[in-house]
Amino acid sequence: MRYLGALRGAGVVKSGDDAQGVPATYDFEGFLTKNDRVASSGEIRMSPAALKDVFGRRDLRLLTADGRVLSLAFSDKKLAAMGDAAAVDVSGELPMPADWRY
Repeated sequence: MRYLGALRGAGVVKSGDDAQGVPATYDFEGFLTKNDRVASSGEIRMSPAALKDVFGRRDLRLLTADGRVLSLAFSDKKLAAMGDAAAVDVSGELPMPADWRY
């Protein structure tokens, strides 16, 4: 795998048919796999109460401020007590390899 860089910013996390969503920030890293696919993982941050409400759901998507729709899957099996951050695996509308920033 080759490191591509980072993707950071703000957006809204939505689940299922949640029309409004919850504000969040994100910090993801991108990698180019042997199959020339972009893989990404990192961290999302939101209020502890909101994170507790969505933790473990399989229908989460992050709508970024620049218009991307990213699917999120939690990497950890347990959420830290009163934490405002969680590790996630990311898929969906990830940037092309040249568009990641160091």
